[in-house]
Parts: sequence; C-alpha cells; structure tokens
Amino acid sequence: MKILIDADGCPVVDITIEVAKVFNIDVLIMCDTSHVFNKPGIETIVLSKGADSVDFALVNKVAKGDIIVTQDYGLAAMVLAKGGYPISQNGKIYTNENIDQLLFNRHISKKIRKSGGKTRGPKKRQKEDDILFEKNLIQLCEKLIIN
Repeated sequence: MKILIDADGCPVVDITIEVAKVFNIDVLIMCDTSHVFNKPGIETIVLSKGADSVDFALVNKVAKGDIIVTQDYGLAAMVLAKGGYPISQNGKIYTNENIDQLLFNRHISKKIRKSGGKTRGPKKRQKEDDILFEKNLIQLCEKLIIN
C-alpha cells in the first residue's frame, strides 16, 4: 500500500506526508512542470503539462489498496475501478456509492457553463477543511492497515 498524490494545486501535500509517516506508508507525489515539490525522502514524478497527463500517469501507477489524494472525480472513478481508495483534499472519501452522483453533477455544471450559464465555484478553503482531511485520511489508513 502507498499514497499517491495528484499534487497539481493540492493544498494537503504536507498533511498527507505527515500522516503517511505515522503509518509508515510510502508516498508518491505526481505533478506537472508548473508545480515544483522538493520533499526529502518522498518520490516525486514530474510530467509534462497537458490535459490530464498527471491523471493518466497516476492511474497507471495505482495498485489495489492504494490511497489516492485527488480532487478530480474522473480520476477518482478510475481509481475506484482499480480497487484504490480516493480521497479529496477536503476529506471526502469517494466510493462506488457516491461517485456516479458526483460525476453527474459535474456533467450538469459543465453543460450549464457551456450554454453560457454560471455555476458556483468551490468555496474558499478553511482550516476546518484541513482538519477534516487529516481526520478522514487517518481513519482510512487505520481501516486499510487493519484489513
């Protein structure tokens, strides 16, 4: 088991690394060339910029039982199909039970924007988001290590 981070624009890289250290879990950071990470002892893979280049490379690295930190619903769906455990930067654990609704909502929002309408963007990140992420990541690690 390892934790892979879709690190493009990810605000919880450091929290993820700290939790992984507690559980002695390896971490792999994946990002494109517009992001630079230098975390001692942590493997980082930098990919060329391009639509979904990090997502496709990450899904190719996922093994059953891995944890993936991502805010991308499409990537989360692919991870679930491979037996991984995706979690959002806000602590939402993606499951087979909730991913279809999330993808559908994303599709509807895209249609609204494409036809000239407006949708709400994400709310401003709060300290509570970091706390919830850390709590849920710890619970996910505990669950997977026990099983």
